[in-house]
Amino acid sequence: MALAACHAPSPLQAPVRWVDLTHAFDEQAVYWPTADGFEYVVDAKGETPGGWWYESNSFRTSEHGGTHLDAPRHFAEHAYTSDEIPIEQLVGPGCVVDVRAQCEVDRDYQVTVEDLLAFEAAHGPIPPGAIVLLHTGFGERWPDRVRYMGTDERGLEATFKLHFPGLSPRGAKWLAARGVGAVGIDTPSIDHGPSRMFFAHRELYERNIAGLENVANLAALPPTGATVIALPMKIRGGSGGPLRIVAAVPRD
Repeated sequence: MALAACHAPSPLQAPVRWVDLTHAFDEQAVYWPTADGFEYVVDAKGETPGGWWYESNSFRTSEHGGTHLDAPRHFAEHAYTSDEIPIEQLVGPGCVVDVRAQCEVDRDYQVTVEDLLAFEAAHGPIPPGAIVLLHTGFGERWPDRVRYMGTDERGLEATFKLHFPGLSPRGAKWLAARGVGAVGIDTPSIDHGPSRMFFAHRELYERNIAGLENVANLAALPPTGATVIALPMKIRGGSGGPLRIVAAVPRD
């Protein structure tokens, strides 16, 4: 019985095309202006006295930088921490909502309920458990901080100079009512850059819906049909964490 189970076909078995939706973590990775950037230290690298190669490194990072998960606890006191989010919320059908045209005109654009209804009119209903990915086109600006987030300055004052698209509060509430598993975006935040109250974060996270920020390569995905897998570092009690997010796209 165990042998038969091991050889059972995978639901994600070929033919699929795998798409990496993750920016690499390095010194260029974009972090919030109040957070330190990614630090990487080489602890050992070279041939040992015994004649074999050995390499080991250390890193230090904020939970909220680069391609990362926002656990609901980030903005909701009694919601899921990083380790508590059910895996089924982080694996699901991808719905890619393309708002590039709107964001080209207004870099502080907020994705509206009307945008989401237009997506459904063209591609069908957003199902419960879906991972909704908002494609603003800003991912193509990575890692140029000025073009991507509006400023390359650091510190609290720099947060008043942030300009990039996000999700409107009404849009967040509408998606929460749809019962989605997670909402991702190719910008530094679910809320747009000028936000001071973070209403979209609060609407989603109070309902235990996770956020996925600084997502990469959304242009490589179809509007529907992909399976998205968004697995973060499992930090006990964490408010977020580094994320490796990929998608399996059926081949024609």
